[in-house]
Amino acid sequence: MTAASTPPWATEKPTALLVLADGTVIEGRGLGATGSAVAEVCFNTALTGYQEILTDPSYAGQIVTFTFPHIGNIGTNDEDIEDLNPVARAGAVGAVFKADVTNPSSYRAAAGLDQWLKKRGIVALSGIDTRALTALIREKGMPNAVIAHAPDGIFDIDDLKRRAAAWSGLIGLDLAKDVTSGQSSVWRETPWVWDEGFGEQIDPSMHVVAIDYGVKRNILRLLAGLGAKVTVVPANTGAEEILAMRPDGIFLSNGPGDPEATGDYAVPVIQDLLKTDIPVFGICLGHQMLALALGGKTAKMHQGHHGANHPVKDHTTGKVEIVSMNHGFAVDADSLPTGVEETHVSLFDGSNCGITLTGRPVFSVQHHPEASPGPQDSHYLFRRFVNLIREKRGEPALAERA
Repeated sequence: MTAASTPPWATEKPTALLVLADGTVIEGRGLGATGSAVAEVCFNTALTGYQEILTDPSYAGQIVTFTFPHIGNIGTNDEDIEDLNPVARAGAVGAVFKADVTNPSSYRAAAGLDQWLKKRGIVALSGIDTRALTALIREKGMPNAVIAHAPDGIFDIDDLKRRAAAWSGLIGLDLAKDVTSGQSSVWRETPWVWDEGFGEQIDPSMHVVAIDYGVKRNILRLLAGLGAKVTVVPANTGAEEILAMRPDGIFLSNGPGDPEATGDYAVPVIQDLLKTDIPVFGICLGHQMLALALGGKTAKMHQGHHGANHPVKDHTTGKVEIVSMNHGFAVDADSLPTGVEETHVSLFDGSNCGITLTGRPVFSVQHHPEASPGPQDSHYLFRRFVNLIREKRGEPALAERA
């Protein structure tokens, strides 16, 4: 049939579907890996950093809808991944875009996004109204769903609906065990410098043990960049083994899933570590783990916080910073016991974003101060942690903001 004789009502056959648990079917154009994945759908409002987002282990069990319409323009490279072991492919299982992915235009690009998604095993679709999907999530909460990609456009929609409706969701699910390190290792890489790349920490002045619930690389880089030898240990490592490493500080990492489920084995360890006077710093899931260990509670959020433009107030300084966030559970501030102070709060919804243990070198934050992706307003928190170590050793403090 010639172009002139093509019926005006001819439509393109969808090659990807997002099937929600309520039976809603959203049609799009498939890219990335073929097949299907069941997960929770969230939306992320960041304008940049899609590669860091999709490789953040905290997104395990989730499909990320990008509200920014143009994703993929700068391609992908081997420097912007955040999971420790790319072969394990910890991170988001699906992605949803508005516009079709174009050829990359960046001097740093090593591959196009579609090719990279295939290699990572991430199922994706484009060509849908992501604003409408975001509005649905804001109204009804983050739905369970199946994302499916078939180049021939043939789907068993009834089966996809059944799978989406049958999935139990993230509540009660311990995903840290799936994304944590398989064994202990030493991290030496320091932050990226333009036109130079990453550096290496060869003369550490302190030792930090990082408990890996799904840690991001740039967290470890910032610790190493401030003079730390960082030993990364699996999520289920016991307190006795950690203390035998003689750490100067203990870091509780970010990670995915329900904090109460991970807390079954993580909380007793943290409680034993808190019996010492070793400084402790937690981020994201690590923040939630610390709160649970101190007697607080966590709860599932309606739509979660995912983006690089979230305003947070630091009560310790009175300043407001713009931060990167990625969490679907939050600490219940009203549940915090006496002696645990709230230090940071979200200015979007008033939810808790930080705590400290009164009179002790122990604190944590819900947001991501390592800024991958996102602004660097909260980099000072790493210096705050290092200063707790330096104070304990009788050394002068570093300026929190260099």
